[in-house]
Parts: sequence; structure tokens; C-alpha cells
Amino acid sequence: MMTSSVNAQLTFKQQQLTFPRVRAAYDDSWIRLQNQLKTAKFDGPFQLYLAAYKTEGILEVWAKKIKDKEYRLFKTYKFCAHSGTLGPKVQEGDYQTPEGIYYINVFNPMSNFHLSLGVNYPNGVDKTRSGTKRPGGDIYIHGNCVTVGCIPLTDEKIREVYVLAVEAQNSGQTKIPVHIFPFKMNKANLDKFAVQFPGQKTFWTGLQPAYQHFEQNKTLPQSSERGGKYTFK
Repeated sequence: MMTSSVNAQLTFKQQQLTFPRVRAAYDDSWIRLQNQLKTAKFDGPFQLYLAAYKTEGILEVWAKKIKDKEYRLFKTYKFCAHSGTLGPKVQEGDYQTPEGIYYINVFNPMSNFHLSLGVNYPNGVDKTRSGTKRPGGDIYIHGNCVTVGCIPLTDEKIREVYVLAVEAQNSGQTKIPVHIFPFKMNKANLDKFAVQFPGQKTFWTGLQPAYQHFEQNKTLPQSSERGGKYTFK
């Protein structure tokens, strides 16, 4: 009872630092990241937005000071492995990486893949798409270089992303947005890949406004899930 009471008084960061791998991640990367954040004028409390692009194989980490409106690109990390093909995840075991609008809902400091950040797949759109099929789950951004649908980074890279996410959550950002796109969703790419994957054109056309809004404004659109589709404003 006493231990539970003490843990309840710890900040999120303090709770995370009770785990050896998180402490090691801070020892390895936090001073370097602090210097980079300061150089980029992100010193002090900040918020994050993560954008993943499957074709390009990159995870973009955008940041902004809490008082600011617009995000700015802070770092880009390359995936170190891929699975599946373009198109959203539909069912358990299809090896697909999801595509859609998500947020981080799990911090796993004892992951089988070093450290991992879970995204809230399946959301309502995913469940509607899956119908009677089991949509699967356990989608993470993680270390190591193996995947059956997740976003794998090297252990070194996930240490940085994990530490940044801990700092953002500790500053009050309880839902760090993660948008997973099939590709950079400009018109040329959408036209090109819709020919190769005609069955995905309707879904991709519905997802594209999230990409376009951010590209134009560097702010996140308000999104909702209605009738198995995303709506934005």
C-alpha cells in the first residue's frame, strides 16, 4: 500500500526512470537531445507529432513549444525493416502496418524489442473495415529490426524517440498524435499509387486531407471517426 502511494506521487518521467532501460536511454541520449532541442529553439516544455510514411520508410518527429501553434520538423528516423505492402491493416496476421490517425497509448519500458511506444490500433475506422475479421493489435514503434506490422527503428533510434515521448507526456501531452500514411500524400503520389492499388483509392482519398492540412498549416486538423471513415475540419 505504501509503495503504491509513493508511485502515485511520482511524475510520469520519474515513474519511467524506475526502469533500467529508460534510465539507460536517458544516460545515452538526453544530453545530446537537450542540446539539439536548444539549438532548434525547442528548449523547455514541448509537444510532439509523429508522422510515419511507409513507402519512404521514415518517421518524422515534429515538435512545438506548448505556447506555439505550429509544429516544426525536429528529427527524421529511417525504418530499419518493413513488412506487408501498401494499404491499411485489415486483420490479424496480415503483416500489414496500419494506415490512419492514431496516438500513443502505451509506453513499454520492458519491451521484447528494447523499448516500444504503442499506438491505439485498432480504432473505430479499423474495426469497421475489418468487419467480422479479427483486426489484430499490438502495433508499436520499437527497437530491434524485425517486424510483422509495426514500425521498427534501431535500438539507438528508439531510445531517442522514447525519451522525447516521455518528456512530452511528462509536460502534459497525454495523447501524442501518430499519423501513419502509405506515402507522402501529394496528388502525384496518390494518382500513381492508386493505379497500382485501385482498391485503396477511396480510403486513401479520405485520409489525404490530414496530410494536406498539416502540409499547408503545420497544425493538426481536428479528426473524428464516423461511419467507418475519417472526417476532418
